[in-house]
Amino acid sequence: MTKVVTSGKTVEDAVKQGLSQLGVSRERVTVNVLEQPSKGFLGWLGVKKAKVELTLLSDPSPETTHAAEHHVSAQAPAVRQTVVPEVESVIQEVRTSKEASTGHTDPYEEAVRFIHETAAGMGLDVEVDVRHRKDESILDISGPSLGMLIGRRGQTLDALQYLTNIVANRHSDKFIRIVLDAEQFRARRQKTLEDLADRLANQAIRYGKEVVLEPMPSQERKLIHAKLQQHALVRTYSKGDEPNRRVVIAKK
Repeated sequence: MTKVVTSGKTVEDAVKQGLSQLGVSRERVTVNVLEQPSKGFLGWLGVKKAKVELTLLSDPSPETTHAAEHHVSAQAPAVRQTVVPEVESVIQEVRTSKEASTGHTDPYEEAVRFIHETAAGMGLDVEVDVRHRKDESILDISGPSLGMLIGRRGQTLDALQYLTNIVANRHSDKFIRIVLDAEQFRARRQKTLEDLADRLANQAIRYGKEVVLEPMPSQERKLIHAKLQQHALVRTYSKGDEPNRRVVIAKK
């Protein structure tokens, strides 16, 4: 075997695997980088490994020892030039990891970066404004064609909010809560749910039967409960398990 193609998380990892398969040291091969590694969409999805081709140099004969040594020394700079950028990338990743572990990385900057990457992956160009409150921070997303980012009844926005909180808290030494909003969707959704609560409360009173709503995330269930908490004629409670937990409106 004089040639192998291997892959790894980094170019250096791929080279090491190739050397192990060939059973030789670095100076006995030439390295051709076929593919550079890529972190993929959002840094998680579609990760592409590095791919390299290692070619074994021919064994030097006594008559050609000097020439072979010259050939190897000439190849060595090419190998180093190929590997060094990847090593620098690894060093940078380590530095970034250390910054995250010591809290030097701003969690809100990481959250905003994550949102930009997600939006870009959806073909959207957005701006993010950060507003801090006592118990939470609001990240307002603005830009054209945000319907795709919001999704049906805010489901996509809720999913992005969940992931954004994970990303931000990886870089924070204390728990932080982030709420995502886009085109004032949260306020519009709250008004829709409050109107729905009033309408279904009247229905429960009129017919004297419990009204069971469709499954909702906890934040939306809280809005229904809060709206009817002081109602004189109805009460509310939740039943079922996540993600199918529902609000029930019943006559007192």
